[in-house]
Amino acid sequence: MLCRMWTIRAFAGAVAIFAAAEFGAASEEAAPRAWIRFVDSAQKYAGTSYLFLADGDIHLAAEIEPSPGDVLELLWGAKNDLREGVASINGQRVPLRQGGYDGFRRLCVPVPAGAGGARYDIVLAAAGAKPGFIAEARISAPGAPALDLGPSAFRMRRLTAEEIFRAAHAAAARFWDEAAPPPAAPLADARLEAAFRRAALNACRANEQFYRCRQFVRGWLAHADPETGLIPRNLGRSRDIWNAQDSAADNYPFMVLTCALTDRALFEGRMRQILATESSLLRRLDRLPDTWSFSRRGFARETPDLPSIIFGAAEYAKDGLVPLTEWLGPSPWSARMLELVDDIWKHAEIATPFGPIPSKDPEVNGDLLQVLARVFWMTGDRKYLDFAFRLADYYLLGSNHPSRDFARLRLRDHGCEITGGLSEVYVAAHAVAPEKHRAYREPIHAMFDRILEVGRNEHGMLYNWIDPRTGEHDAGLCDTWGYNYNGMYTVYLIDGTEAYRDAARKVLGNLNVHYRDTDWGSADEFADCIEGALTLYNREGVPSVPEWLDGEIRDMWRRQAPDGVIEGWHGDGNSARTAIMYALWKTKGVTVQPWRADVRLGAEQEGPALCVSVIAAEPWSGALVFDRPRHAENFHLPMDYPRINQFPEWFTVAADRRYEVADPAGGRKAVHTGAALAAGLPVTLAAGRELRLVVAPAERG
Repeated sequence: MLCRMWTIRAFAGAVAIFAAAEFGAASEEAAPRAWIRFVDSAQKYAGTSYLFLADGDIHLAAEIEPSPGDVLELLWGAKNDLREGVASINGQRVPLRQGGYDGFRRLCVPVPAGAGGARYDIVLAAAGAKPGFIAEARISAPGAPALDLGPSAFRMRRLTAEEIFRAAHAAAARFWDEAAPPPAAPLADARLEAAFRRAALNACRANEQFYRCRQFVRGWLAHADPETGLIPRNLGRSRDIWNAQDSAADNYPFMVLTCALTDRALFEGRMRQILATESSLLRRLDRLPDTWSFSRRGFARETPDLPSIIFGAAEYAKDGLVPLTEWLGPSPWSARMLELVDDIWKHAEIATPFGPIPSKDPEVNGDLLQVLARVFWMTGDRKYLDFAFRLADYYLLGSNHPSRDFARLRLRDHGCEITGGLSEVYVAAHAVAPEKHRAYREPIHAMFDRILEVGRNEHGMLYNWIDPRTGEHDAGLCDTWGYNYNGMYTVYLIDGTEAYRDAARKVLGNLNVHYRDTDWGSADEFADCIEGALTLYNREGVPSVPEWLDGEIRDMWRRQAPDGVIEGWHGDGNSARTAIMYALWKTKGVTVQPWRADVRLGAEQEGPALCVSVIAAEPWSGALVFDRPRHAENFHLPMDYPRINQFPEWFTVAADRRYEVADPAGGRKAVHTGAALAAGLPVTLAAGRELRLVVAPAERG
């Protein structure tokens, strides 16, 4: 095989191709030692599959040791133009330039002398005005044995995004796979010892989630608008705009929450500043925000569009500010939530027999039902419940019943909001308005009964949509199945309808059997699926669910880039939301302050006691912060019913109750109030030494 370098020169507006001298050791006798053809790519030119460098870097690993005289060969594409790129070969950068022909020709690059190591790690990246496109890569050498080139790959593979991320964050990733070593003298109580070993493993898994979320924040802040500090809607076609329903609702709030847990300085600084900017600069109708263009330095629309503004504000409140309030309690973000709700209803202009409402869109109204129910409990202000009843009447008592009047009831995102919203108002009706509870009972049961009748498969998994009148349904399954079951389960808690509980338990029991390794789609869709399962598992501890959750969370993260960005759109924030939910399950709601990447905290409950494992690679001093019954303290809910955008409670401490904290290895015990544990239990860790604590309600007396 003759391996040549082709150089390109532009002359009189035309591109000409010139053959240069052969590279060093490349010769007729050069033969491949390792190779890969990108035959699985959907992109083709001249009948040949290829990868385009403009779509992202190509990371390759060749499981052979570099040898003098090795050559990197690329089957390099061109369209009668010059194509460019750059190769990093074991850290050594080499420019790539070739073209002036139509199709594919070999581009040969001698491996730099300094490219040593146990294997080849190669990164092919875009450069120049027209990045290259590549059909094949090889490492060849003179005198290499002749090999059968039939297989699409030999000793060379394309690295997954997960492998690339872990390699870029190797210092942190070493804490994710191996739990703290067991103590030299295990506890005499075998059940307690086993609980601590599970807690140590949980610490690894929680640590990974918090670290990845912190990188997500870092990645997106790098793309913030330099003038306003706002983050764009996405990193593609909509990177010029900020909007309420996406930027504010899905991405920003979980940057806030991540920082609250892992970087208090950033939380108090840039996160608060973004809120201040949004709530002042971006007001369009009273205190309601509108879409902002960074390039125009003004609103994207010339004139305000009321339905769009209301939709954005409703999404921002439900998907962004409600979950922040679920965790943080009263804050500037909860105050912003009240502003949005008040001004949405100030502009409620659609006449109905039950009074004016802000929208006819079930998604918007479902958002508002959820927000109003929680805001009513939080504030005690009856006006919010009256607004909620107005919407509930519109759907349950009027001519817009979801299962009797809808031609299509959407059970996935952008439709399922209505089922959850109506169930939340049903809770309030049961608690403070018995006449409404009686009026709503039959129509809300009719809605859920019809969903169970025609909206699920044999495993209990829900379809994307149904025609409730005919029973017709979409063939696809929705990732938001758990959100709908939340509503059913809530009605079960109120009315004792065992069929609704059984339905939730059925789908949970089928997850690990029938839905392992299911491709739900984007990371956001994995996130919604995991969230639904976590929320229901918190109420119904079906034993097979944890194994399924552990697998799905790995799949959710499989696209995260080394810079922390996950998929480059606003749905990235939902991955962080669910990752935090998952991590808090693994810690049973206990967190550390200040957070540090090498501090691993996990917990496992054994009866009434909580077994806490914490270890740090380097000395650390801080506090273990225990969770509280947030549903009661932050929202004053009458019961902890399952709901979207909550952070399930696992082990909570009551402020006025006493708890014994014991160190089983050292034999030390102390009694603390729940208020003290919620404020933070001071802890000092020596490097590499696991601290074990048993926390349990103290005996009264």
